[in-house]
Amino acid sequence: MSQTTNQSWGGRFSEPTDAFVARFTASVTFDQRLARQDIQGSIAHATMLARVGVLTDEERDAIINGLTEIQGEIERGEFNWSVPLEDVHMNIEARLTDKIGITGKKLHTGRSRNDQVATDIRLFMRDEIDVIEVELKRLREGMIELADREADTIMPGFTHLQTAQPVTFGHHLLAWQEMLARDHERLLDCRKRVNVLPLGAAALAGTTYPIDRHVTAELLGFDRPAENSLDAVSDRDFAIEFTSFASILMMHLSRMSEELVLWTSAQFNFIDLPDRFCTGSSIMPQKKNPDVPELVRGKTGRVYGHLMGLLTLMKSQPLAYNKDNQEDKEPLFDAVDTVRDCLKAFADMIPAIEPKKDSMYEAARRGFSTATDLADYLVRRGVAFRDAHEIVGQSVAYGLKTQKDLSEMSLEELQQFSTIIEQDVFDVLTLEGSVAARNHIGGTAPDQVRAAAQRAREALSLLQGQA
Repeated sequence: MSQTTNQSWGGRFSEPTDAFVARFTASVTFDQRLARQDIQGSIAHATMLARVGVLTDEERDAIINGLTEIQGEIERGEFNWSVPLEDVHMNIEARLTDKIGITGKKLHTGRSRNDQVATDIRLFMRDEIDVIEVELKRLREGMIELADREADTIMPGFTHLQTAQPVTFGHHLLAWQEMLARDHERLLDCRKRVNVLPLGAAALAGTTYPIDRHVTAELLGFDRPAENSLDAVSDRDFAIEFTSFASILMMHLSRMSEELVLWTSAQFNFIDLPDRFCTGSSIMPQKKNPDVPELVRGKTGRVYGHLMGLLTLMKSQPLAYNKDNQEDKEPLFDAVDTVRDCLKAFADMIPAIEPKKDSMYEAARRGFSTATDLADYLVRRGVAFRDAHEIVGQSVAYGLKTQKDLSEMSLEELQQFSTIIEQDVFDVLTLEGSVAARNHIGGTAPDQVRAAAQRAREALSLLQGQA
């Protein structure tokens, strides 16, 4: 048996909490991470209580000064966290009472741990979203600049991981950038729903004290107070929405990682990653392993798991608050940390990619990547597309037999499949001609890639202005 019963709620209990149960139900080992936000919310709450006359100015000042000192103790590692006090909130309140006496107990007037923790988590999420947004912006900027530099670099484009048509490396990078642009919008949209104040909802029904929730919202930088007290204390939609964003983002980073892993292999040999993003083998001295993209690819699964965990956590809860919600923090914290670290790694690594242009070009020459260009050439000369498809298929079969790419065949060789083909066909059978011909918005032509990169810069700047 624990020696004492928690002072915040033990008045009606006839025996102390079992020692194991006290440890089992406590959250302070992980929610102490919310200490800064808890103090921030408490300072705003005390300021509001003084404005409406519930606290005197002297009591407010004593509380704020005490909380500021406690923040310093925590930052210096001098704070003594207590499991019997259950959570970050009671640990800080108990320390405040130790420092300033009974005035410290007045801080909890007009609020509950239910609306307090909901506020802390939203403050935490808002802070972390802002940090993540900076890293996401940095990654997008680096990707756009690399794409602009590599607008003329030709590589094979794939479908089914088979050579399909030539594209430019810059065009491929901008495809990644488009994924991240949508993720960026989702993140900022999520932030709007995070930035709503629960404080003042108290346990579930509001409070009888003459509080002013608009004042508290303004002090804490929230857009508005939550409309409904029941929903305010029990809502975790914002956490689920964030982990949904995080899962989609990680899916995108994982797809990029898969390509980076393939491209660094000896079989592809498309790019080189600087040594600082790789590791070696303990037994094979020649190895240079792309550990950063591999780890990002692996960490995607844990973020998916956190989304499923939070959805399952909430799926059967009646209104309003339930102890189940204590289980929201660890998956949310880990999702935040994982996404932030993966973005930082990618933002550092992507601009440092060194494309192996000759290898990319040679790979694009293999696999008859300009076959569609030959079909389009025939169609422009009046051949029905299905007939053109058949003619090109025969040409490819001949190329496989003779081990010649279409661009390596002579005019006479090509004309055995169609006499419509003339010397100008070689303008479209070259890789340069193929990519240059796709000169429309969204196409892979180098001029279009450069224009798309500029539009991406402008869109990113505009998105930042709206944040």
